[in-house]
Amino acid sequence: MQVLVAGIIALALAGTTLQTFVEGTADVATAATVFCGVFVQALPFLALGVVISGLIAVFVTPDRLARWLPRRTGAAILAAGVGGAALPGCECGSVPVARRLFGDEAHGNTVGAAALTFMLAAPAINPVVLVATAVAFPGHPQMVAARCAASLLTALIMGTLWARFGSPEWITRRLPTPHDGDGSRWEIFTEAARHDFLSAASYLVVGAAAAAALHVLVPAWVYEHLAGQIVLGVITMAVLAVVLALCSEADAFVAASLTMLPLLPRLVFLVVGPAVDIKLFAMQAGMFGRAFAVRFAPATFVVATLVATGIGLLILGPR
Repeated sequence: MQVLVAGIIALALAGTTLQTFVEGTADVATAATVFCGVFVQALPFLALGVVISGLIAVFVTPDRLARWLPRRTGAAILAAGVGGAALPGCECGSVPVARRLFGDEAHGNTVGAAALTFMLAAPAINPVVLVATAVAFPGHPQMVAARCAASLLTALIMGTLWARFGSPEWITRRLPTPHDGDGSRWEIFTEAARHDFLSAASYLVVGAAAAAALHVLVPAWVYEHLAGQIVLGVITMAVLAVVLALCSEADAFVAASLTMLPLLPRLVFLVVGPAVDIKLFAMQAGMFGRAFAVRFAPATFVVATLVATGIGLLILGPR
């Protein structure tokens, strides 16, 4: 806290100098704009997510979740994927919720698979995102169906992969221990929400800074040159989704503006972005641990890209 206060005071005293430097340097100004855009877009939904995670800490313990979920792993994963439509938020809010649902105790891989399925499905198939996609692509209603189907299938596949191959040993970050004795529900809620917010927000800052840096370091002509062909366009848009780290409720308008590209690469962009990007990798490393993130993020990237391409060819065609 002392370091935070000292840093705020130092930045306040140097505010005029820093403002002049940012305004006078085009690349720094661009990076600052991207950083603020990513962070400000994500912050309200992150706050919503940690409030929900605090409520989960009070009312939905992993033991209860294990009892509520269907006993069959496949049914539990499907229920979690479809249930993701009920949380109108972005991916930043779903990470702390999934971490809280995951818990720290051993309940088999069913609870973990359901939690991770929910984490991937919630920001991609909720009504707000689907309506935003429909508004962004008014002449292409099939984009809504393709995005919903590809995102849900990606979440189900990753949940199934975790249930079969995942290991609880990869989860190296632990949740705080609840108050012993007569701790009230309010104390448990505030402690869980505070812990999740500080942990997730700190890594959100790291992820937003990385996205801002890559916006400046990678020239725009690189993406424009590679996007001229369908295969390279798919790969480019998948990588671009990781780099830009857009909120799932705003990415459809960015994709719609890329009219020089066919619909298929833009669908890949919409499916990959909410599943894996720079800020999500940082947040997952902070909430679950680095061992989890370095395995889960690359696998999610490959699955999301392949599934989006397959669904896109089926529904949209190579257009």
